[in-house]
Amino acid sequence: MTSPQQPQPDPAANGTEAQPQPAPGTPPQAPAAPPMPPAAPAVPQAPPAQAAPPAQQPAPEQPAPAAEAGTMMLQAQPAPAPAGEAGTMMLQAQTPGQQPQPAPADRPAPAPAAPPREAGTMMLQAQPMPEPQPLAAHGPGKDAGTMMLQAQPQAPAPAQAPQPYAQAPAAPPAGPAPGAGYVSPIPASPTHLGHALASEWTKIRSVRSTIWTLGVMAVLVLGIGALVATAVSTNESIGATPPLFFGFFGMLLGILCVLPLGVLVVSSEYGTGMIRTTLTACPARGRVLAAKALVFFGLTFVVTTVVTGLVAIMDNALLGDLSRAEVTGAEWLKSTVGVSLYVSFLGLLALAVGSLIRHSAGAITIMIGVVLLPFVLSMFMLTDSLSDLRNFLLGYSIPNQITVMYGSKFPFVDGGPSGWEPLWIVMGIAALALGGAYAVMRQRDV
Repeated sequence: MTSPQQPQPDPAANGTEAQPQPAPGTPPQAPAAPPMPPAAPAVPQAPPAQAAPPAQQPAPEQPAPAAEAGTMMLQAQPAPAPAGEAGTMMLQAQTPGQQPQPAPADRPAPAPAAPPREAGTMMLQAQPMPEPQPLAAHGPGKDAGTMMLQAQPQAPAPAQAPQPYAQAPAAPPAGPAPGAGYVSPIPASPTHLGHALASEWTKIRSVRSTIWTLGVMAVLVLGIGALVATAVSTNESIGATPPLFFGFFGMLLGILCVLPLGVLVVSSEYGTGMIRTTLTACPARGRVLAAKALVFFGLTFVVTTVVTGLVAIMDNALLGDLSRAEVTGAEWLKSTVGVSLYVSFLGLLALAVGSLIRHSAGAITIMIGVVLLPFVLSMFMLTDSLSDLRNFLLGYSIPNQITVMYGSKFPFVDGGPSGWEPLWIVMGIAALALGGAYAVMRQRDV
């Protein structure tokens, strides 16, 4: 924007006041209004100005500045200009008694009224576009001045035809392109049963229940076996009883330690919520159950075999000379490996019951009842009418089956299993229980 200054005629040269010249083509001026009293020189104040509405121009297609230059001249005069002149708006001060007219609602509130006897004139005059000159004050003094606002022509923006709506092409599906993508530096291999076995081995060897149960079982079997063998060795003879039989007393109590461990292998994870993490890492539930069973069975079998082997060696050393029975290799195998397999499968039965019940205390109670309840009930069946049921319960009770595995049996029992039959019985029952646990584990949620 350039603000040139136009020279103004000196009003003191001809002794008359400078009158604004109408622009070419403007209508003749109306008769002058009677002059107003001169403004008091003591209080100089810039007169408030209001711009007269310029001539309306045709609205362009797009908003752009007006192409016609305009000049706004602020001129101080000793006397107000006559009213009614074209292109001139006179602001006349009002006396205190006069009330200003209210401004329209769509315009801002006018400035406060000026003191009395102050008047001002603002003239808007259209002039041909002059050369831009620096702004300078001229006239009788610095009170008068002219500021010209020059509009720069701008080319109207070309109208754009409406474009039809075009649908954007569908984005390609997210994900790596075929043959490309992120490749992990960690070697990945499909999961298998070995991974589940490693996980279950880590869990069973890192909990204190494993150490406590198997440790107490070893102490009971070894301690009670040594005490019984020492006490019996004071006799002159033990008759036809095999010396390996006396390991039965310690193993009967040792079973009561293996059963809780079998239950806790599964039920403890249900109690703590760890089973959710286990099944998230390995969704194949059959693989999880098989890994738990294999790890528990292997650990129990190894520990029991070592303990029964030590007890068998000790009993044979202390009682071998007192027994008339000859210990064969088959009896050694059945009293060590056979007994260890029997106890391990009995622990698998406890594991299956724990998976079915999913409650540690309830499953342990059930297994203790399975071991002891038939034998205890048969002790109270003294009538002849219940003799057959008594013999059945005594013959197939867990204590009598362990006795058979040690090469003997209770003297007051008629019938019952013999040889390796107790092992096949407990294997079948454990297999059925594990099958039921697998079926239930697949159907219900954790």
